[in-house]
Amino acid sequence: MAHQECLWWPTDDDGRVLDRLAGLEKVIPPQQLRQALQVTQRINRRLCPLSHEVMLWVVLAMGIFTDLPIRQVFKQARRLRSGERTPARSSLCEARQRLGVEPVAELFRRVVRPLAQADTPGAFFRGWRLMGLDGTVLDAPDSPANAAAFKRANGGRGGGAFPQVRKVSLVELGTHVEVALAVGGWQDGERELALSLLEHLPADSLLLLDRGFYSYDFWKRLDSLGIAAIARVKSQLILTPQRHLADGSYWAKVYPNYHARRRDRDGILVRVIEYTLDDPQRVGHGEVHRQITNVLDDSALPAWSWVCAYHERWEEELVFDEQKTHHDPVRPGKPAHLRSETPDGVHQEVLALSLGHFVTRALMVEAAAPLGLDVDRLSFSGSLRVLRCRLPEGAGLTGQSWQQWCAGLLWEIQQELIEPRRNRVNPRVVKRKMSKFAKKRPEHRGQPPLKKTFAESVVIT
Repeated sequence: MAHQECLWWPTDDDGRVLDRLAGLEKVIPPQQLRQALQVTQRINRRLCPLSHEVMLWVVLAMGIFTDLPIRQVFKQARRLRSGERTPARSSLCEARQRLGVEPVAELFRRVVRPLAQADTPGAFFRGWRLMGLDGTVLDAPDSPANAAAFKRANGGRGGGAFPQVRKVSLVELGTHVEVALAVGGWQDGERELALSLLEHLPADSLLLLDRGFYSYDFWKRLDSLGIAAIARVKSQLILTPQRHLADGSYWAKVYPNYHARRRDRDGILVRVIEYTLDDPQRVGHGEVHRQITNVLDDSALPAWSWVCAYHERWEEELVFDEQKTHHDPVRPGKPAHLRSETPDGVHQEVLALSLGHFVTRALMVEAAAPLGLDVDRLSFSGSLRVLRCRLPEGAGLTGQSWQQWCAGLLWEIQQELIEPRRNRVNPRVVKRKMSKFAKKRPEHRGQPPLKKTFAESVVIT
């Protein structure tokens, strides 16, 4: 850090350097943050203005004020006194690198958790907590380090424009809380990443899976953990009825391969439902849809209600929409979803964005509870704007004034009420398929500097 920036910032009465982030302590207790630093051995051995604790709060703030560069995030997080200087961007970036990924990951594990209670509207089905597991891809900045770590998507026209980060998320569907996540590159499969998340499922979960997640080994792992699950499966999967049940479902077995099926070895008993949609306006009309579950009792999970409950899996797609479209969208000056040019920075940023999403969602759940509202009736983008606007007002508040600020924040989030969802459907199409410009290829990247100026290269013919 440059000499003129090595200033010691006075703290508030509670020892905060970043006093405008005091409101985050409503969701993220400071002791949890300090314990995360201790567990990951991020203890400053000498005095430093940008200590690990300060930088961890800065990283958390980056997950909320996503439209600001890091230096402006620091200015947003601290009420500067007369004569103080804001650290340079390079100093903040170096301090962020020293902090690393591990403290942010440890804090995520300590803080993020399912939020639904037994009386939370829309969060439970027949006593099960509805959970979803799905993946998405995020564009990372086009740096050599990111390209080496995450790889590019390959298609008929060559490598993709950006290195792509694959993220698989375990979501509490009723509250949209991203309970756990796994990050990999384009070459990593969703199913393999998802295996590391199964241990984070609450005991009362009913896990809803898209058809890309089904495999014999994955299903066997779910069964061994005693996790109740429903999965959509492909039409090629052979499911021979063994016993038809009163609700229209039937028992069948799934096998690891053809030879095991022939010999009836290592089969796992599942319950199957097949159905169609008779509404010609709906996507999938006229097709036969199949789902399997390891809940074999048709009285505990009747077929028609199970099909309707599975429709809640789409709430996870809305979580990705919140994060990628509203929380931290692509915009002018930021052509990729993420902005970190190193793999560690990407991992750190993904975790910070998820923590910022959790803070917003936790406040929404708390705001909706006294009104008996389904949290779906509150606008995520509206609540996030309220948090961003009101967070600096919490600086310096204590006691009763702090309680009043918290109550006012929740009241204002309650005003972000939206209409109940319409009965609508969107076709699976895109507006813009291709560009007429030539494809950017590897030889176009990393061009050496020009040897001549424009004026020197002009030749009059």
